[in-house]
Amino acid sequence: MIQRDYLIIGSGVGGGSVCESIRKYDKRGSVTLIGAETFHPYKRWMLSKSFLRDKVPPMKKMPHLDARWYDSHKIETRFAAIVTQLNIDRRLAVLGNGETIEFNKACLAMGSRPVRPPVAGVGLGNVIYLRTIRDALALREMASLEKAIVVVGGGLLACETAASLRALKFKVTIMHRNPYLLNRYLDPETGAWINGYFEKHGVTLLLGESLNGFEGKTVLRNIQTKSGNRIAAGVAVVACGAEPNLELVRNTPLSGPHGSPVSEYLETEEKGIYAIGDLAFYPDRIMGGVRRQTHWDNAREQGLVAGANMTGKKRIRYEQVPYFWTEMFDLKMDFVGDFSLQPTRVNLKGTYAKKKFVARYYQGEKLRAILLCQAAPREVESAKTELRTALGK
Repeated sequence: MIQRDYLIIGSGVGGGSVCESIRKYDKRGSVTLIGAETFHPYKRWMLSKSFLRDKVPPMKKMPHLDARWYDSHKIETRFAAIVTQLNIDRRLAVLGNGETIEFNKACLAMGSRPVRPPVAGVGLGNVIYLRTIRDALALREMASLEKAIVVVGGGLLACETAASLRALKFKVTIMHRNPYLLNRYLDPETGAWINGYFEKHGVTLLLGESLNGFEGKTVLRNIQTKSGNRIAAGVAVVACGAEPNLELVRNTPLSGPHGSPVSEYLETEEKGIYAIGDLAFYPDRIMGGVRRQTHWDNAREQGLVAGANMTGKKRIRYEQVPYFWTEMFDLKMDFVGDFSLQPTRVNLKGTYAKKKFVARYYQGEKLRAILLCQAAPREVESAKTELRTALGK
């Protein structure tokens, strides 16, 4: 039986950051990182942006850390591998090849997977779920052969992918069931402006339409909406959300309806087992309540905190203002705070026409979120400080 001090399950940026932080505080403990993909932890956020846009995929820029870092810091990596069983009581992990690892401490960093709509044809050729480098490479190849592309969804991934494909001069349609794009984060007025911005750049918007199914014998030919419309499409990119990969710990205290419940130190109720990134349902000490975030920056920061806490050399609370960003065409938008509720009041400074503005979102008299368009890094940091001050944190 293999014995390890630390076991990290999941090789996204969160898992890589855990390794980085463990080695900062514990130079000698044995560490194994296990991941289903064949690649070292990489910057997944690039897949819908420069990875699609550039004529040559920027593979050299993708790694989170140089592959040699893991060897030089004596991190054992097991890629193209999965954990099939996790015995919490005995601290054992069984791999797909039958090997068993006995661990002292572990971190769950399995991330999330794309939601597959419950409709006909989801398995047809040319229906893509953009999650991995392989998915992105397949999309690039399919798009070069099939010029009509439909993106199903209106969230961050959908909008970024549509913008990148349109920048390559493909014919792109976004089908979204809501009246405006990024509706989970934007107020209606800003949403209407974003709609117009995409249309100005040649993206066809099919809004207020829900997916009913994909049609074709072996490859996609049409997309059917619930209203009865049929849209011709050679490629569909489905971006209808993601769900946490919790099957490994299903029916255990490590799995809940909203993710894996953790303390402010990112530790589950099973002492010595942590959860981060897309899995972690954590207490938000700044905004209040409990939340789960599915963004790269969050996974990166939580990995650093969890890794330090796992060593026992540090005791760090995860205490970050919720933050994420997006890049679409020539726009960079930063989201600071809690966008889970529609604001009751919006204070806009700047103008949509100049593509430079700051929108403050209020719930009653309480500032809850700040949206910045084309902001400098110092302005984003100032927004985080402003929000902390407004909340008395």
